[in-house]
Amino acid sequence: MRVIGRIRGYATVVRRARRHRGDLVGWLGRRPQIGVATAGYETALLFSNKLDPRLKELAELKTAGLVACQFCLDIGSALAHTSGLSERQITDLPRYRTSDAYSELEKLVIAFAEAMTVTPAVDIDELRAGLLTHLTKAQLTELAATIAWENQRARLNQGLGVQPTGMADGLACAMPERPHTP
Repeated sequence: MRVIGRIRGYATVVRRARRHRGDLVGWLGRRPQIGVATAGYETALLFSNKLDPRLKELAELKTAGLVACQFCLDIGSALAHTSGLSERQITDLPRYRTSDAYSELEKLVIAFAEAMTVTPAVDIDELRAGLLTHLTKAQLTELAATIAWENQRARLNQGLGVQPTGMADGLACAMPERPHTP
């Protein structure tokens, strides 16, 4: 059932953006093998459904905010709405540590995304251990793959100059943020 919900959410967001397909499709069309590989990984993550999609969306948005990818924040904010995240959860990401909008598990997921995104990666062992008290190893694998892929996605979009397409217009949108340094 989670897969169907995520597919519906993606379809809703893509329909909103159809008028502005963005530059990404054009860029990837220049290197079809990279486009196919990207589509394959995106599909694998979409169909990996051991982890609650809301947790994936939180991790992706936090990562996109730290990398400051405007396109990722646009699409990620729209997808976060379709997955059921509240406006407050979306806008409180820069101050998640002090916000009461998140559960203990959600704060651990966001902290893990932050730790995997900053360079060098910090406090991973402690966070992984904390997450394993709430998640299975399969769920943690899915979370780590999601965060790593969002880092790749965000940096590719920035490198190619991909701009937001208005997918989150009229919705609460996550904002770019400076990485937390411990």
